[in-house]
Amino acid sequence: MNFEQINLHLEAYKENDQILDAANYLIRSFNLEHENFAGFCFREELSPNSMLLTAEGQLGQPQKVMIPRNLFDFDLNLVLNMVAHEMLHVRQKASGNFIEDKNEREFQAYTEMLFHRIFPQIPEVSDFHKKFFANKALEYYKRMGEDSDLQKKYAEQKIEVEQLINKLS
Repeated sequence: MNFEQINLHLEAYKENDQILDAANYLIRSFNLEHENFAGFCFREELSPNSMLLTAEGQLGQPQKVMIPRNLFDFDLNLVLNMVAHEMLHVRQKASGNFIEDKNEREFQAYTEMLFHRIFPQIPEVSDFHKKFFANKALEYYKRMGEDSDLQKKYAEQKIEVEQLINKLS
């Protein structure tokens, strides 16, 4: 199925106020499912021009992804990247291989939004959003602690992020 057909399906879901069904359709269409995913639920909308999604649940337990009702009012590429970000958190919090450090989880998720190595089927976003995500990745990198083991582990990816920012500037 092509991107245009997916968009038409999403519009039909949206017209019928089937936002949770649309979100499930999206993760099926882009192969984002995971056995640790416990489903979508609604969260409060921030505003008509901003959105917040979160993966909620204890480490090692199934995760619910909280989405705003206005999720599909935004650019589909951006929505896909935001959903993929949360679906990566679902994987990161799965039993047996969870990543305990929040800064590490966020750094991985934001760099995924830039380079799409885990989810290569996810489209790129605008340069504006790439810069935003890159800066968020660097913010979480800093929070790992100066010269910490985690910073050493992700030093090469940090350089990649900085190079991307320079290229976009």
